[in-house]
Amino acid sequence: MLYPTAEDWNAAPGKRVMLFGMSGLGKTHVANMLREGGGWFHYSIDYRIGTRYMGEHIADNFKREAMKVPLLRELLLSDSIYVASNITFDNLAPLSTYLGKPGNPDKGGLPFDEYMRRQALHREAETAALLDTGHFIDRAHGLYGYDNFVCDTGGSICEVVNPEDPGDPVMAALAAQVLPVWIEGSEAHTAELIRRFDRAPKPMYYHPDFLSGCWAEYLSENKVEEGEVNPDAFVRWTYARALAHRQPRYRAMARNWGVSVTAEEVSALRGPDDFNALIAAAIARTPSRDEG
Repeated sequence: MLYPTAEDWNAAPGKRVMLFGMSGLGKTHVANMLREGGGWFHYSIDYRIGTRYMGEHIADNFKREAMKVPLLRELLLSDSIYVASNITFDNLAPLSTYLGKPGNPDKGGLPFDEYMRRQALHREAETAALLDTGHFIDRAHGLYGYDNFVCDTGGSICEVVNPEDPGDPVMAALAAQVLPVWIEGSEAHTAELIRRFDRAPKPMYYHPDFLSGCWAEYLSENKVEEGEVNPDAFVRWTYARALAHRQPRYRAMARNWGVSVTAEEVSALRGPDDFNALIAAAIARTPSRDEG
């Protein structure tokens, strides 16, 4: 690990971490707390995806919809208006809206092939954004003078790496630059995330093999054709399966590459000093890789 012992962490003049885990357990909350507390640069993977790597796709999708409206079409063609995404660290809706949901077009669904094409674009973008971490560490220090750095990842990071492969190029690059920190939720947290998602289902990225299997199973189980699928019903049905699919992958990332903290520990944090103490404790209780 970048910081083999708690003493190494405490003595480090610059602290660099990568937060990962299920969406909704506090990654962005902690990153915001560190940034607002001073002395920490916040690098958001989802923001980087939505601006640098998928911003043009997102804007073109908005324009495609606007072109269906005669007045907006005329204004766009005459360069009288422009359409752009207003994505922020705290509002990533433009990115998830572009990913979309498969199913009945009358209910806002996408053809499954188009849905998978967009998923593939996200995979490429997420991989590239993760590999940009080193660039932003250098940029944060060289341009702005930040020694401390927090990388705030999306919940789908475990879908674009192989945490059991010691030669995984993305994890190897990340672990050389930051300390991966898993925010682990309890069964109660998982149940609450499922309830929250059921109230407001949103598009997500999934591993293509997992997603294709879910799609085939859903069509068979419900005896429906592609164009008959209720998009929200499908993503609700898939979400709980996705959490179960991701949990062992997160655990392997922490076991092989980093440390873990609990969502309860994270919720008790009140500032950067608390965070530093928590990471020191997490390192201290983590078996060394030689022992593991």
